[in-house]
Amino acid sequence: MDLQQLLFLFRDDKRTKELIKQLEIPQARVLLRNTIGASPAFIASSLFLLTDYTQVIVCNDADDAQYFQNDLQVLLDKKEILFLPSSYKKQHTFAEQSNNNILLRAQTLNALMKAKKNGELIVTFPEALQELLVRKEKLREHTLFLKTGEKIDIDFMLDLLIEYGFNRTDFVYEPGEFSIRGGIIDVYSFGNEYPYRIELFDNEVESLRTFEPETQLSLRKISELTIIPNINEHFTKETIATLFDFLPEKTILWFKDLAFFKELIEKQYDKALDEYDKLKSAKIKEHHFLNKTLNEIFIAPDDLLKEIEKHNIVLLRNEKELNHTKEIIYNQQSQPSFGRNFDLLIQDLKQHQANHFQKFIFAENPRQIERFQHIFADKNADIKFHPIYESLSQGFIDTNLEITCYTDHQIFDRYHKYKTKSGFNRNKAISIRQLKDLNPGDYVTHIDHGVGKFSGLEKVTVNGQTQEMVRLIYKDQDLLYVNINSLHKITKYSGKEGHEPKVNKLGSDAWTNLKNKTKKKVKDIAAELIKLYAQRKLAPGFAFSKDTYLQDELEASFMYEDTPDQVKATADVKADMEKPHPMDRLICGDVGFGKTEIAIRAAYKAVVDRKQVAILVPTTILAWQHYKTFFARLKEQGVQVDFLNRFKSAKEKKETLEKASQGKIDILIGTHALLNKELKFKDLGLLIIDEEQKFGVSAKEKLRHFSANVDTLTLTATPIPRTLKFSLMGARDMSNIMTPPTNRIPITTEVRTFDVAFIKEAIEFEVYRGGQVYFVHNRVKDLHELETVLRKLIPDISIRTAHGQLEGDQLEEIMLEFINGEFDVLLSTNIVESGLDIPNANTIIINNANNFGLSDLHQLRGRVGRSNKKAFCYLVAPPKSVMTDEARKRLQTLEEFSDLGSGFQIALRDMDIRGAGNLLGGEQSGFIADIGYEMYHKILDEAIQELKYTDFKEVFKDQIQEQKQFVYDCTIDTDVEMLIPIEYVQNTEERLRLYTELDAIENEENLQKFAKKIEDRFGKLPRQINELFDGLRIRWIAKKIGFERIILKGGKLRCYFLDNPKSPYYESDFFPKVMEQIQNNKKKCNLKQSGNSLILVYDNIKTMHETQTIFKEVDEKVFGV
Repeated sequence: MDLQQLLFLFRDDKRTKELIKQLEIPQARVLLRNTIGASPAFIASSLFLLTDYTQVIVCNDADDAQYFQNDLQVLLDKKEILFLPSSYKKQHTFAEQSNNNILLRAQTLNALMKAKKNGELIVTFPEALQELLVRKEKLREHTLFLKTGEKIDIDFMLDLLIEYGFNRTDFVYEPGEFSIRGGIIDVYSFGNEYPYRIELFDNEVESLRTFEPETQLSLRKISELTIIPNINEHFTKETIATLFDFLPEKTILWFKDLAFFKELIEKQYDKALDEYDKLKSAKIKEHHFLNKTLNEIFIAPDDLLKEIEKHNIVLLRNEKELNHTKEIIYNQQSQPSFGRNFDLLIQDLKQHQANHFQKFIFAENPRQIERFQHIFADKNADIKFHPIYESLSQGFIDTNLEITCYTDHQIFDRYHKYKTKSGFNRNKAISIRQLKDLNPGDYVTHIDHGVGKFSGLEKVTVNGQTQEMVRLIYKDQDLLYVNINSLHKITKYSGKEGHEPKVNKLGSDAWTNLKNKTKKKVKDIAAELIKLYAQRKLAPGFAFSKDTYLQDELEASFMYEDTPDQVKATADVKADMEKPHPMDRLICGDVGFGKTEIAIRAAYKAVVDRKQVAILVPTTILAWQHYKTFFARLKEQGVQVDFLNRFKSAKEKKETLEKASQGKIDILIGTHALLNKELKFKDLGLLIIDEEQKFGVSAKEKLRHFSANVDTLTLTATPIPRTLKFSLMGARDMSNIMTPPTNRIPITTEVRTFDVAFIKEAIEFEVYRGGQVYFVHNRVKDLHELETVLRKLIPDISIRTAHGQLEGDQLEEIMLEFINGEFDVLLSTNIVESGLDIPNANTIIINNANNFGLSDLHQLRGRVGRSNKKAFCYLVAPPKSVMTDEARKRLQTLEEFSDLGSGFQIALRDMDIRGAGNLLGGEQSGFIADIGYEMYHKILDEAIQELKYTDFKEVFKDQIQEQKQFVYDCTIDTDVEMLIPIEYVQNTEERLRLYTELDAIENEENLQKFAKKIEDRFGKLPRQINELFDGLRIRWIAKKIGFERIILKGGKLRCYFLDNPKSPYYESDFFPKVMEQIQNNKKKCNLKQSGNSLILVYDNIKTMHETQTIFKEVDEKVFGV
């Protein structure tokens, strides 16, 4: 039985028939008693299938409404379920409107206006319903309709868009913006989820498309469009309306809780009245409340209730004030809580099976359904159920229909996240791009000349042809012009936040010396890593057996859904453990990305094979935390977990050591104490090291002896960058967890000013719901004053203070007490940034947040939201007018990236820098500060390549044999006109961004994609861009053939072979083949020797295309491509 058939059970149910009958009576008030979980969505969907009523479902709040909308969308897949949110960003605060919410409101009105027949489904909540809208006629009057083939006057359209309140920008990112580039007009209407791209041929509309604002690329072609202005901007007394003015006569209103609805609209109206009065007296210049009366913004509660009473109403809760005309009883129960206990689940399902119930399990991820099937099979439970590959908000049991509908997230005790239609936000697009973009004044590093300052793009004439160059300024105002074909030689300097590098002098040796010194250091460290790796690969180890159902059961009981990276990392670890030589794998991932869970699975796999596991952590607190986590996850499996740290007495330690030597402890967690000579394991099979970079040299030495033949798994929270990971292949097995967990609750992030009443409210809310609070204040000398203020403010709440200047023991004691819930508020400096993981602490208040760097704030925020409770992060800062632009942007960015993943991209830069420093030893951070992180990468790559061909030829012989490329860079110097014309792309930053993107392309497939992309955005490709493309193709082939420099000027083509006579290229099979090819073409070219350089010269070559043809011929003959 599938989802459709399940819905039909509700459709054909006699209770549904009864409901329809009752709704035919005018002013009907029907109570559906005892409906549970997602069942009201099944009933509303059944009404949709059987009648032509328009239904408005009023939920209790925005979250509740979005869950209901998601349920309806799952059940009525083909039908668009409309959502009417409030216009405001935050509940009950009217300072900021959300363009995205206004867009969703306009979309709903547009759909209602265009609806050919009744039967729409609209989900909303009290605050949204109370807001007034613009009248139907007025909206029609201000709507622009366009079709392909129509003729339009561009000037008229421009005037119209400006009259409608649209802003002209270079690129369109959010509703209410438009841009014009040649014959292409981009507009983000308030009536559509995606912006529109209108392409004109002369003044005729040639094509209409929607496009994705983040990538600016087209999504699909459409034949017509409607452009709607901001519906909140066109209100006057004569033009206001309510949602009811848009609804047909045959409309049913659903209320989850009518009494609560009444209370809420009163509260919102009073709050708005207060704000309105405050604004009038404060004489604020900008606020959308100004120039309007309150009755032009919100409908008064009594008037709203009068509107409601005109319609038929379905109630999901008994209302004392509203006499219902009919009651329909549903015999339903909630989905039981199984606490991730599969025996209880099996018992429950068997009972329903015996009563001939149909059993449905809802899970969006097919792997979850497979897990259920495996576990039932392994436990010999003969359970038949219908898998539904969708997700519902809550499960339920219906006794009358004899069905159970269970959701996987409730079985596993997971948080279930609703999907939202989120429009795009300009700040999001820009903050991600700003990281990579070069702006005049930014520091850059040139691989040959060192650190300089970027000063923009400049047009230069070479032999009468125009070219575009990048201008860099060095010490003493020396200028360096870099050809756009050599952009890959420049990288934006990124060091630690706030660090200004030293600008180099052109032509001095300082840069070359620094580069060589860095390379030597890097080589030494990398050589050490490769050596260790090679030794381990040859050592014998224990091959663990394949997974059993016990492993499946443990993995299925994980609270969150695995991310693709987690799945891969788990599989990699298991595959390594099953091999006959010892594992040595490093797992990198940000805080909260699920590294510990992988360690738990690996540890359990070892225990199932009767091996012991040692877990080494850097701090006492972490040992205790890991002990609690491992104990909680593995207690059902009967695994013996213990720990060693200095809070244990000598007697207890002795007992633990004895148990470990007798094999009575399966998993032992500890600090350096684990490296004690007295500790002997009976049969150690796996060593897990957490935060390896925090251990000193002596500890690492002991570890090497300890783990020569034991499988080793290392975890680190500083992500190792992808490129670095690639270059270290063969020096370390690595798994990178880059994707954040799905279904983690986004952390509600708000920027607030220091307000005692608000702080009191935030702390009390958290503590009274049974949680704990972090209060971060980063100045030790004011901590005690702040503590006094807080104690006066909240006398009945317990507070402790912690900072880095306390003794280690004292600090650990306070932290442990906080972990164990012995006090409510931890007031501390940012020492909580790393390592503490307290699921019960779900509010963090960061004072003077404007003084923190972005990645610090991201790390601090990551301390909360680690359970399935809603978490809050308040960034307390001075008013926006007082803050610097930088600080304001940082806080805004954080407020907008409320979930783990998106913020991760921003913090990544800073983390990468730390990650590289940690991976290759502390002293590397100094080099990174001098030369910039990207340049450090390049040097590291070069160093490892060189090592592979010299000291470690044997280790890498397979890789070397496969290798066909020996030249890693080729510069092209030409007088051919190759550039992006200014009339084609006017915005300078965008041109530079396109040059940079083009320069990084490595193959024809990606080049074609790039060409398609810019043609989509800017129109037909001009000749100069095609020359640029040919230049890039030449560079690829030249590197393959062995040229590191190409000069095409005045009709002469010079190709320079590799400068280094010791290069393995000259010993490879390819060099003689290239020479043979040159001999065969003596008439066309000649070979010259100049100093160390070998140069191939061709005459009468005018274009890039001719050059490409010559190179292709050589390529085909030598490489057979």
